[in-house]
Amino acid sequence: MVNSSKDDSATDADTSSGGTPPSNSSVYSEGEKVLAYHGPRIYEAKVQKAERRKKEWRYFVHYLGWNKNWDEWVGVDRLMKHTEENVMKQQALDKKQGVDKNPKSGRSAQTKPKSSADAKLDKEDLKNNVSKGKKRKSDSGAEKDNVSLEKLVRIQIPSSLRKQLVDDWEFVTQQDKLVKLPRSPTVDDILTKYLEYRSKKDGMMTDSIGEILKGIRCYFDKALPVMLLYKKERKQYHEAVVDNVSPSTIYGAEHLLRLFVKLPELLAYVNIEEETLTRLQQKLLDFLKFLQKNHSTFFLSAYDGSKVSEGKGKGKDE
Repeated sequence: MVNSSKDDSATDADTSSGGTPPSNSSVYSEGEKVLAYHGPRIYEAKVQKAERRKKEWRYFVHYLGWNKNWDEWVGVDRLMKHTEENVMKQQALDKKQGVDKNPKSGRSAQTKPKSSADAKLDKEDLKNNVSKGKKRKSDSGAEKDNVSLEKLVRIQIPSSLRKQLVDDWEFVTQQDKLVKLPRSPTVDDILTKYLEYRSKKDGMMTDSIGEILKGIRCYFDKALPVMLLYKKERKQYHEAVVDNVSPSTIYGAEHLLRLFVKLPELLAYVNIEEETLTRLQQKLLDFLKFLQKNHSTFFLSAYDGSKVSEGKGKGKDE
């Protein structure tokens, strides 16, 4: 899954091929197979619970073929009826985004609706291609004895930042707009501001926070050209990052947030004790809340539409 990028207000979602029913009647029923938006992509899911909260229906969904840790409550705007027309929409969207077919890439691997047989095949593929601890499906409950690394390093991105990820994808891939560089504040500026914020709040500067921020900066600089850019952003990258300049001194919050979608995948290959991972997860969540709190200061409300390079499709995922 594009660890990405969950958002309760995905703008493209259609609740059905027809009109929207009255708010007091549920659009979807428990046990119903549906299509669900997760960030900019669509996945097969099953409605497990349906509840009416504050005059709005909410649905607890399980993504078919995926670890139950991804189960979540979503609004009606995240779901579509499982119709032939909507399945074609799902396939067209995956094709347009150039979804990676290699299971190694995580949730983005799903490019077509999965049958139970497909899910079993995926399970075998994952055993062969992904290191121990990655996503797997188990009906026997054996997972309880083998806690997956993905669960240990799961990073819960706040809802407003999940929407930011979707808007970011929309600006670049659909509207042909780019983040104007250099950004202000830069990634380095944001990390420095967070360190100052934590030092002031805690009354001291902790070494662990400093080391984590150094790690984030290092991951960002290394991961940006490899997996954090869209195809249309590559020309801009090569023009902006010259003479061994660090990307963290040029790019800003928009691209930094994309890193947090990929971090669980990256950290899954790092040998860290479970207790340390839990503390790291808490600190990363605190940093994301800091980004959320300063959303209007750190993130652009609109991108630049004048410098998009020509190119077909999309490169690495966000």
